[in-house]
Amino acid sequence: MNVLISYKPFLKLLIDRDMKKQDVIQLTGISKATMAKLNTNEYVSLEVIDKLCAALNCQPGDLLEYIQDDQAKEN
Repeated sequence: MNVLISYKPFLKLLIDRDMKKQDVIQLTGISKATMAKLNTNEYVSLEVIDKLCAALNCQPGDLLEYIQDDQAKEN
């Protein structure tokens, strides 16, 4: 069963707020490598999610979504 956490809502939030990824790096202190992980839907710690929520004044659900692949849905 493949499960994916997508950070597409985070990227949409940046667009809606007219923010650049570099702005978020400066606001939160997260590394460029961590930002790259967000771009490719790789695992990031809850500490990173916490920093993003605090800096952007949002909830975790505003940053990520749970996606289950079609094959897993059929089971």
